[in-house]
Formats: sequence, C-alpha cells, structure tokens
Amino acid sequence: MVNITIYNVAGHHIRTLLNSNEPAGYHSLYWDSRNEVGKKVAAGIYIYSIRTRKFSATKKMVLLE
Repeated sequence: MVNITIYNVAGHHIRTLLNSNEPAGYHSLYWDSRNEVGKKVAAGIYIYSIRTRKFSATKKMVLLE
C-alpha cells in the first residue's frame, strides 16, 4: 500500500496523488499542480509525503509556473 500526499507549507492538505497497492520497483508520478477540486495552486514551496507499511519520507519541492 502506497500513499503519496501533497501539503502546502502551512500543513494544509492539497491533494492525494496515490493511495493504492503498487508493486515493488521504480515508478514515476505526474502532478498537474491542481488541488483535490481541480483548481490550479499557486507557485511556491510544497511538501510531499510518501508512506508505505515499511517506509515513510517527507520532502520539500518547488512548484514553478
């Protein structure tokens, strides 16, 4: 089970990109810079969180548009 979620720097939930069972291996994912309701978000710094049963990571990213 893999969960990938995006938050703004204030910690507010922006969008859940993935929440499903995925096979082990390398994968890529595209975020179209939209929130859960389909509205474009502003350029800036965002936080993404990747969680599985045995792994968890939180990192920063910069959205430029």
